[in-house]
Amino acid sequence: MVVINTNGKQIIDDPKIIADMGIIWNGSGKRNSLSDPKNNYNGKIGIEIRGSSSQTFPKKSYGLETKSNDLVTTDYSLLGMPEENDWILYAPYTDKTMIRNVLTYILDASFGHWSPRCRFVELFLNGSYEGVYVLMEKVKRNKNRVDIAKLTTTDNSGEDLTGGYIIKIDKTTGSSGAGWYSNYSNVSGFTYYQYDYPKSDVITSSQRTYIQNYTRSLETALYQGKYSGTGSYHDFLNDSSFVDFMIINELAKNVDGYRLSSYLYKGKNDRMNCGPIWDFNLGYGNADYYNAWTPYGFQYQANLGADNWQNPFWWNKLMADQSFVSKLKKRWSLLRKNELSNQRITFVIDSLTNVIAEAKDRNYQRWPIMGVEIWPNYYVGYSYTSEVDWMKNWISDRVTYLDYHWPYNFTGTDDHLVSQSKSIFPNPFSDQITIHLATDNNGSGWAEIYNMSGALQLKSNVMIQKGLIQLEFSGRNTLSSGLYLLKISQNNRILLSEKVVRR
Repeated sequence: MVVINTNGKQIIDDPKIIADMGIIWNGSGKRNSLSDPKNNYNGKIGIEIRGSSSQTFPKKSYGLETKSNDLVTTDYSLLGMPEENDWILYAPYTDKTMIRNVLTYILDASFGHWSPRCRFVELFLNGSYEGVYVLMEKVKRNKNRVDIAKLTTTDNSGEDLTGGYIIKIDKTTGSSGAGWYSNYSNVSGFTYYQYDYPKSDVITSSQRTYIQNYTRSLETALYQGKYSGTGSYHDFLNDSSFVDFMIINELAKNVDGYRLSSYLYKGKNDRMNCGPIWDFNLGYGNADYYNAWTPYGFQYQANLGADNWQNPFWWNKLMADQSFVSKLKKRWSLLRKNELSNQRITFVIDSLTNVIAEAKDRNYQRWPIMGVEIWPNYYVGYSYTSEVDWMKNWISDRVTYLDYHWPYNFTGTDDHLVSQSKSIFPNPFSDQITIHLATDNNGSGWAEIYNMSGALQLKSNVMIQKGLIQLEFSGRNTLSSGLYLLKISQNNRILLSEKVVRR
């Protein structure tokens, strides 16, 4: 339980005001009461409203700094997390499961990265119950967070100048907005990079020049398609971190992925890394725009309209490099065996919903929005269980889609991509689908389509000509949108059995 008293002052966006905060935590499995001692923290904080579009919601998120009694910013360990002074009280509101962010950070951390550690809490502000919040770490250079070298104002040459840096791609809300534009355009403009560490009012001119030139060299190598040899993009970026960043963003099909709330960091004498990840409350189908609601398709390829925040051009360039794609497919295959298995994802979801099983009811008494469309909800459930079940089903469809599009026969020694002798295009499909088999397949055959429960939906005689089949879906051959299993057989022999998606 987090108890904050602002002593009559109003919390605003900026600057932080001084307030008192107490945290009551009697240990795992033990109940907490407002009458219990503030035994985890009891002292001063600086607090402000944080967020961009989320500031329009009545349930506010807050940024806070822990302070000593004489108001000096001081590191503290909160709820078992490593000592620091910068913390966030995130307010789940549009995400009615209240777990999307925490779920993603837990999954990402299992890849071996630092992702924000989180604790579910209930907030009492000036005597008013404000519901379920997430007390979490803020992205920051620190040995326990983004572990890169400290850069001082005297580090202006040689090896010292090479790191560490954190830059971000985001809206300028809540920051100075100081930064620079890419030299290369995306769909509707130029990606804007902001200084996150060192901050824009601290970073020296030499450091500005270095990180800008380094990033531009990286982009130039990608833009010119330098995929190998001296001066290739591999000299400038750690593609393993970009692979993992893409996997977690595509898993969630994060509508803000790549273009907003995205970080890059560079250590001393190191290449550029992608991450840490941030802000997934609109992931897993929880947005009704830019096709974010459907579990099919790729977010890095999304046509995001003409707003000011577009995916950087370099994701499409990376996906044009066979070595990057090979690493991506191999990594996906490995993660699906354990860290991203259906069983583990379900286990994490169930564990998190169990933690807030009681608190969720109090939260939705305070904020009676269940069954109410809150921007930008696509699905609106009338119970907490329905919200969670819908997300589970969405994730199941999503990983099935990715399993189909990121196939890899990696066994620990074999680094070859799955044979391309069989293919289906387009997939997802609308009214027509083309199937390529081995060229020695000719003559009459059968096409059967089953739903994911195993029920036969369509069966049609097909003519195979040099391994090519075209199926039309009109008139009586209609299918509703969804995931299906397509089987092609000839002479009682199955030639193809693959999952397909009807738009």
